Amino acid sequence: MPKDNEKEQKLGPSKFSSPSQISKETTEDKGKLDRTSQNDHRRLGERLDLFSFNEVSPGAVFWHGNGMIIFRELEKLIREELDAQEYQEISTPIMVKEEVFEKSGHTKYYRENMFELKEGNQNYFLKPMNCPESTYVYGSRTRSYKDLPLRLSEIGRLHRNELSGVLGGLFRVRQFTMDDAHIFLRPDQIQEEVSSLLKLVTKIYAVFGFSPKFYLSTRPDKAMGDKKVWEGAEKALEEALKENEVEYELKEKDGAFYGPKIDIEIKDSLGRSWQLATIQLDLLMLPEQFGLSYIDEDGKKQKPMVIHRAVYGSFERFIGVLLEHFNGDLPVWLSPIQTVVLPVSDKFSGFGKKVFEEMKKADIRVEISDANETLGKRIREAEVMKIPYVIVVGEKEEAGNFVNVRKRGVKDNFELKIEELIGKMKKEVAGKAL
Repeated sequence: MPKDNEKEQKLGPSKFSSPSQISKETTEDKGKLDRTSQNDHRRLGERLDLFSFNEVSPGAVFWHGNGMIIFRELEKLIREELDAQEYQEISTPIMVKEEVFEKSGHTKYYRENMFELKEGNQNYFLKPMNCPESTYVYGSRTRSYKDLPLRLSEIGRLHRNELSGVLGGLFRVRQFTMDDAHIFLRPDQIQEEVSSLLKLVTKIYAVFGFSPKFYLSTRPDKAMGDKKVWEGAEKALEEALKENEVEYELKEKDGAFYGPKIDIEIKDSLGRSWQLATIQLDLLMLPEQFGLSYIDEDGKKQKPMVIHRAVYGSFERFIGVLLEHFNGDLPVWLSPIQTVVLPVSDKFSGFGKKVFEEMKKADIRVEISDANETLGKRIREAEVMKIPYVIVVGEKEEAGNFVNVRKRGVKDNFELKIEELIGKMKKEVAGKAL
């Protein structure tokens, strides 16, 4: 998240950093910086057949089959966690009438960054963020205090008209997808919800080996709303951080004008810090703009508060970070191709196909390479594609009904029965081992 300037304060949380804040590379270890070009996600994306770009749609990603496997695995991971926490997944239109963004303030302060369309006398826009439209789902029926907290998640496709000069691979695009959520809640529910969100972020980031760093941003001088409400909200955020026993730094007066927030950074293997997740408390802006309310215990109308949150931030940027962090050596569960079967010659293609079919039947992403090329060349190609497991089969393997296995990053080969290798790989996938 960028530091809030006047435009961002009027519009609400962007959850998408400015070009200058895409990454903050440390200069302590020149070796790390020298590796950056080798780790460039654009090179890796091309080599691993994950995605491409084309001038027919500047700033938009053409996801290939291998890339979509990574995308879908990330979706699966976050959805499983959100389902367990009783989120309701919604989907809102990509294109809506101008009136939506007149209410939110986008047409006044953000119009040049939005894609505008016309149909007769009616103006439409492609949505640059999910926040405004989530309010229409909330406001579609009368809400009671008993309905809260209402957790609405959306894996939403967004469009922002970024300047062509700042576009860069997956890190800065015009079309992107966010793992967004808006939690509508009562003031007394803030601490519990924020605590739950901190656990969610910590759990998801641990899957990738990231240790998050937390920052609490408090009331700025030009803040909106009652000071006592702010103090109560800030205390709730602070208590949630303490409850989860996480260290945090205080950023005084760095909150948005409509509420305090918790920014979350991770550091990758190249020593760069990334801010991908954010937990932004909206004390009254979105409810005020869109006239939201709930009925309290006394039958009176009250305005809910809203938590805006994202874990990955954008899928595009998160995948770019992962590719560079792992230098393309993705964990088995996330690898588009988890193993490849290499018969040493055509004579053993039959046994190779048997192994292939057994792996495929076990839901392992497997390919077979029985091309008219040397075994050495095919092994090198598998290494270039960064496939975690390479299975070689020949006369000895067929006779003993086992396979010879080369594991990425392991010096020595080993032999296993097919069912043993399947069990080993499935255990790694289930445990999301690094």
